[in-house]
Amino acid sequence: MIGSRTGRPPVQRAPRRPAGRPRSPRDNTLRLLVLRARKAWDRPLTAYYLIFGSSLLITVLGLVMVYSASMITALQLSLPGSFFFRKQFLAASIGTVLLLIAMRVPVKLHRALAYPMLAGAVFLMILVQVPGIGMAVNGNQNWISLGGSFQIQPSEFGKLALVLWGADLLARKQDKGMLAQWKHMLVPLVPGTFLLLGLIMLGGDMGTAIILTAILFGLLWLAGAPTRLFGGVLAVAVTIGFILIKTSPNRMSRLACIGATEPGPNDTCWQAVHGIYALASGGLFGSGLGASVEKWGQLPEAHTDFIFAITGEELGLAGTLSVLALFAALGYAGIRVAGRTEDPFVRYAAGGVTTWITAQAVINVGAVLGLLPIAGVPLPLFSYGGSALLPTMFAIGLLIAFARDEPAARAALAMRQPRFGRKRAAVRGSAGAAGPRRWNTMRRRASAARSSGER
Repeated sequence: MIGSRTGRPPVQRAPRRPAGRPRSPRDNTLRLLVLRARKAWDRPLTAYYLIFGSSLLITVLGLVMVYSASMITALQLSLPGSFFFRKQFLAASIGTVLLLIAMRVPVKLHRALAYPMLAGAVFLMILVQVPGIGMAVNGNQNWISLGGSFQIQPSEFGKLALVLWGADLLARKQDKGMLAQWKHMLVPLVPGTFLLLGLIMLGGDMGTAIILTAILFGLLWLAGAPTRLFGGVLAVAVTIGFILIKTSPNRMSRLACIGATEPGPNDTCWQAVHGIYALASGGLFGSGLGASVEKWGQLPEAHTDFIFAITGEELGLAGTLSVLALFAALGYAGIRVAGRTEDPFVRYAAGGVTTWITAQAVINVGAVLGLLPIAGVPLPLFSYGGSALLPTMFAIGLLIAFARDEPAARAALAMRQPRFGRKRAAVRGSAGAAGPRRWNTMRRRASAARSSGER
């Protein structure tokens, strides 16, 4: 046959596909950056660095903004301009000590502290209602005076107590296989939470009650509550909240200020509207640190509940998005810690802390943006207030301890070599350094084996 020496027909080869467009150096660079970011995101210590770094940046930036937002208020009260900043810095220093203690304390000791902390929080909340001991601030009877200008709000410590107590309670019941029955999932967690909510609502603090309710729902969700059970508890909570809002003219007026663009009759929406004015005048990069106009008496609570509005006015959209990104990183890291652990107490506690901080941040920012009613809750780690800062920093210490306690994170930390050891070995020489470096390596391997449970 023509065209074939063997007499066979020629093989019909498929036409070659045209080569695709070659990747440009820019595409290769972006792809390389994405691969490196994914690799870094999956490292064992990513959650540890995210929690530590984001909480540190939020606290430091919060100190800067507290100083900027509170200076005019302090001068109007005939106080030094740095009065509120110094108090917040003192609270941050004490909170740092609590954070370091929390991240070093074993998990068993945290579980042992759950019931004493809950009893102490309930006792302090009862003292708030005793005449002569408790005091009212902005219409809410939720404070105890410590003398001078120092006050404490026990309901803030009730959040931490609920997280630890609820996590320990659910972990014990899970170990015994009791969470399959709905009554063991609800009792005594829900009645104990309602006790805290009742003591808080006696003082009229609806915002803190919402945060405690969010923590309760977070714990029930992590415990695997059925949809019907979860929906039933949610329906009861919504009904109670609706009744409490409907029977209070103050709460009804706050609800009516959602999305308001004018102060309204009798300036009922003054704070909400001026918060929007502050954000709108900030632009992309803000008017500059310390150059806010709204903090000159126009915006109430500029350094506490509405500090996010002053941040938007002075640092602009870039500053507010940076704060939101830090909270998003903190929330993601908390979810990652709760999802990767095998210890039920760590899972419930990490999920409870993440729910607490995330829900409080969403409620505060939503109120400033006019999307939610003003609940009177501070922005975690950012707003002025030592009573809110101390338990929150202790909770951050819990998350850091849990992130360090992951098996992969423990192994990564154990295999690290301190820099000063390498420098000292280089000075001594290879002969003298061989023995100590070998001994240090063996000691690290032994500690890593003990920490992972190997014999």
